[in-house]
Amino acid sequence: MTTVEPDRAAPGCPYHSADLTSERLDLDPLYAELRDREPLARVTMPHGGDAWLVTRYEDVRAVLADPRLSRAAGVGKDVPRSSPLIQHPESLLSMDPPEHTRLRRLAAKAFTKHQVDATRPRVQGIVDLFVNRLVDAGPPADLAVMLAWPMGITVICEVFGVPPEDRDRFRGWTNEMMALTADDPRAIEAARASLDGYLRDLIARRQRDPGDDLLSQLVNAREGEDRLTDAELAIFAVDLLTAGHETTANQTGNFLYTLLSRPELWQQLVAEPTLVPSAVEELLRFTPLAAAVAPFSRIAVVDVELHGKVIRAGDAVVAQNDAANRDPAVFTDPETIDLGRATNPHVAFGHGPHHCPAAALARLELQVMLDTLVRRLPGLRLAVPADDVSWQRNRVMRGVRHLPVIW
Repeated sequence: MTTVEPDRAAPGCPYHSADLTSERLDLDPLYAELRDREPLARVTMPHGGDAWLVTRYEDVRAVLADPRLSRAAGVGKDVPRSSPLIQHPESLLSMDPPEHTRLRRLAAKAFTKHQVDATRPRVQGIVDLFVNRLVDAGPPADLAVMLAWPMGITVICEVFGVPPEDRDRFRGWTNEMMALTADDPRAIEAARASLDGYLRDLIARRQRDPGDDLLSQLVNAREGEDRLTDAELAIFAVDLLTAGHETTANQTGNFLYTLLSRPELWQQLVAEPTLVPSAVEELLRFTPLAAAVAPFSRIAVVDVELHGKVIRAGDAVVAQNDAANRDPAVFTDPETIDLGRATNPHVAFGHGPHHCPAAALARLELQVMLDTLVRRLPGLRLAVPADDVSWQRNRVMRGVRHLPVIW
């Protein structure tokens, strides 16, 4: 076993670009180099110091599932990380088993296949609403502004029961929270506190007058005598609403950019719409979402050996899921988009205890969106060269800012 020499300077953690902007969807080639020659690499994070970086598929899965690598151990501490925000103590994403297991078990009752399938007509109606507006306005149109973002926020708010009159405020808070850097990190904390306070009030309303939304189902979720407390409900709601809105909205635009910038892929879906479910899985595998290496670090609570090196207790470890999803040891021809890929065990939704609890809902939304566009706008194409599409900057997640199209 070996350790890194104390005086050895760790290289900067690879990002898509040096100024931490999330321009386009290219994956930094350094990840592939590290995956091949240094699967456990010491890197310097933007905040908090050095961490161990893993890039191989099997290692990433192992790290995400290893109880010796704790998320909770980094709570409230200046640990190595990609965001200026120190990990929040009141977050499902910051918990370890058994506390995390209990909350996931209770919340899973609101995310059964039956519950998610029941939302399909509502999701389809929302997608149809925005596609109708797109068609009525006529080309050219901006898919990011007219579809991806309004659809994303409307679906998550409808499903969770956030009233229409509150959605602009909700969007403002989540937008503030998703900044990769900030002149004053307290602004990110303030946005989370505002959203937390709002959701606590909304939860109280659902307790008095439950509806058919997922928040009401979370309020009523029970296992024997156990149920989520008000504080736990707020924690879960903040995490799910924020992550569910931002990830799906960004990936809607990203998927459409990927397909339309490679017209042969779009035409393949038009010709074979039954490929939509497998296409969504392949686009999840291929399309990087995080602008930085990983939004969360794990802290070793004991010494852990990997690839002949020792991760000492107290060291931070970050997993690069996007690099794992391009691992040739698992995926045949991983740099090629194969919309009909039969075997696709990607880790786009994570792995282990923190696997995304709303993955089925995200899949449903992305499938409905693609299926609807393929059927209704088969002639969809970019209105500008792919290189002229503009991208968001300074975001935790990559995403198109504008996506001009014609049909």
